[in-house]
Amino acid sequence: MAGTRYPDMWVDPEDDPRTQGALLADERTTLLDYLATYRLTLELKCSGLTAAQLATRSVPPSTMSLLGLVRHLAQVEQSWFRRRMAGQDVPYLYRTADDRDADFDGAVADDEVVAEAWARWREEVSNADDFVAQAESLDLVSASPDEPINLREVLVHLIEEYARHCGHADLLRECIDGATGQ
Repeated sequence: MAGTRYPDMWVDPEDDPRTQGALLADERTTLLDYLATYRLTLELKCSGLTAAQLATRSVPPSTMSLLGLVRHLAQVEQSWFRRRMAGQDVPYLYRTADDRDADFDGAVADDEVVAEAWARWREEVSNADDFVAQAESLDLVSASPDEPINLREVLVHLIEEYARHCGHADLLRECIDGATGQ
């Protein structure tokens, strides 16, 4: 996905599907708007690439790739919303006892791996959105008794996590095909 007026960008500014969001909105709306924007940014930065391009590693010895970021962020969404907030005892998506970095290590150039990563990410984003929609308040405290945290803090953390990794995605994408973000 490259712009036509600005071919070095992912999308021409007038075609950018991201919006500024709800200005002067309440706290929940503001947090959710920022999170949705960063999620969409991740999708934009990965759009139009082959499995091989998505699995392209950054710089040795790092195993970071765009595909690894998708897998990592699916696992982050799952960990915070299913495991921590809802208290569900579900297995990690990619982390194993032998490989804590399986989200990145297993991000290989295979169309099935790419499809599975996006399906998992979309499933976890949908679950998180449903969880937040059902929460009466951002003061809702996690079901996990070990380290209590409220929903507000989780949303702020997710925004930070996506913002940081979208910065990584900027650099990865530029190395792959020269496209720069906006």
